[in-house]
Amino acid sequence: MTSDTAKNNMPCELVTWDQVNSFARRLAKQVRAAGIEIDMIVAIGRGGYMPARLLSDLLGIMNLASFKIEHYRGSHKSAEAVIKYPLVAEVNQQNILLVDDVSDSGDTFTVAIDHIRSKGTPQNIHTAVLHHKSVSRYEPDYFAQEVKQWRWIIYPWAVTEDLSVLIGAMGPEPVDVTLIQKKLFEKHGIEPSLQQIQVALTLITEQQLSE
Repeated sequence: MTSDTAKNNMPCELVTWDQVNSFARRLAKQVRAAGIEIDMIVAIGRGGYMPARLLSDLLGIMNLASFKIEHYRGSHKSAEAVIKYPLVAEVNQQNILLVDDVSDSGDTFTVAIDHIRSKGTPQNIHTAVLHHKSVSRYEPDYFAQEVKQWRWIIYPWAVTEDLSVLIGAMGPEPVDVTLIQKKLFEKHGIEPSLQQIQVALTLITEQQLSE
């Protein structure tokens, strides 16, 4: 999420850990029902780290690898996805389950699949996400929930980062956490806890001091 997008009354959804666990179990059930062979789970970082780890546990697949994709053009975030930390695992003849948290534009999966194939010749690459947005140009093989009405998905592992962007875009951001909570509901339709907001304010302060 960028500060520019957060300035609009962008609809958001705050996902809980219980929901994440439920989505992961749903994905694992789909993969089992498909009867596909999986030798390795590969996480797309950062969003795919936690879903991939949960699927590793639920499917009993200990062979877990990852690489990181970032969306940068110069110093500004953009829709252009680039490899930050490449995959180092052996992929030749491997049946791979490639995992991310959400399929939004589809660009990340396009870049990710190309990157894996640049490292060798996998037997198969299957893809899975917690949320698949219907506007995405890429449809994963497995997804726990389809998002037909677009909204920004805020996962538990990104709540501090995303809230700091949303609060920063109010700006100058109010210091009263109750008022911030009210504004987040009015502008974005979410109700984070006062503690979550306070942690995000701490991050904002730390970032300002480091500038």
